[in-house]
Amino acid sequence: MKRYCLALDLINDEQLIEEYKAHHKAVWPEIKSSITDSGIENMEIYLLGNRLFMIMDVNNNFSFEAKRKADDENTKVQEWETLMWKYQQALPGAKPGEKWILMDQIFKL
Repeated sequence: MKRYCLALDLINDEQLIEEYKAHHKAVWPEIKSSITDSGIENMEIYLLGNRLFMIMDVNNNFSFEAKRKADDENTKVQEWETLMWKYQQALPGAKPGEKWILMDQIFKL
């Protein structure tokens, strides 16, 4: 199993952050299915201020390219992503349209 860690910022607005958290307490079933169908075995998202940190444990079938392609073809995922972008903002240095950015591991015990 492989692990990926990614980061993203939320718009620094307390009400929007609370709304974002509420959405993640009731993630749509189609979104959960798109995650697990792609080979993601476990996903956790943490919040500090307006910074999000995601941990994904994936199986050998997972690839970012295949996930992106499947998401692009899934209207429900596109609806969710459009809704989430109301709350999210790109990290400094992100490419246009880039949301979650893969982090580099610099230490492991």
